[in-house]
Amino acid sequence: MQRVILDVDTGIDDALAISYAVRSSELDVVGITTCFGNVPVEHATCNTNYVLEKLGADIPVAKGAEQPLFRPMVKGYSTHFHGDNGLANLDIPAMTSRILPLSAARFIVEQVKAHPHDIVLVCAGSLTNLALAIMQEPDIARLFKRIVVMGGAISVPGNNQMHAEANIYADPEAADYVFCSGAPITLVGLDVTMKTALNLQEVEGWRAKNTDLGQFLANITKYYIGSYRKFYGDRDHCALHDPLAVAVAIDPDLVTRQPMYVRVDLEGIYSYGRTIADLRKRNANQPNVEVCIDVDADRFKTHFMKTVC
Repeated sequence: MQRVILDVDTGIDDALAISYAVRSSELDVVGITTCFGNVPVEHATCNTNYVLEKLGADIPVAKGAEQPLFRPMVKGYSTHFHGDNGLANLDIPAMTSRILPLSAARFIVEQVKAHPHDIVLVCAGSLTNLALAIMQEPDIARLFKRIVVMGGAISVPGNNQMHAEANIYADPEAADYVFCSGAPITLVGLDVTMKTALNLQEVEGWRAKNTDLGQFLANITKYYIGSYRKFYGDRDHCALHDPLAVAVAIDPDLVTRQPMYVRVDLEGIYSYGRTIADLRKRNANQPNVEVCIDVDADRFKTHFMKTVC
């Protein structure tokens, strides 16, 4: 089994990703770290505990960053997609039983140093926790087995801004720092996640199983699909952004990857937070990121649906 840490800002697709990872026979989730993004970090931490309770999983949770590294937060929370509390406005009780007395960054550092070249970190929110971990211990950047980042938009429009994907836009400085750290990064961006789709009929199949987990996942995902319909127009499905990042941790061959030199625009008036790749055939920049450019969406969704519920 592959040792994995999940770094999440638990909204609805994070909850699906956590469920996928925890129930996967291929992954050993050694811990979950939380950060701001879809919701404030306090909500993300509470939501993560609640999802783990639904899964019956005793996995430690480390609370992380409350705000970006250097600048005030320039994006609002994604409540228009996930609900005011991140989980479709369900009544989520406060839970602290799994929360560790150390920061997310410190937890990442300790796990990677204890298991060098054996930890896959799946980042499904801003990259602030990871940036802080590497700032504390720069050598750990090269001690990860792999870092799978759900973020960025190389050849497609953004989803938070016209040019920027939400997780990168949440803390562009942290993302650019991580990309330049020398860490082995696979970027699972909107280029591939928007090619995945979970429809309402499939979600209702979870409800039909008449389990507590199935009812919970059906309720929050139905809300998420409704948000997609409001934002994008007439559709009956949502994209599986964060679950696809988990899938790449399980089976990298689900996606077609291309090494690229990628940076984040930190100066542009209209392009701040944009992920920019050097697409020239001849250039002097060495690739620093493996960018996912295509996905076997059907094979991914089959495995996801079989595993989750």
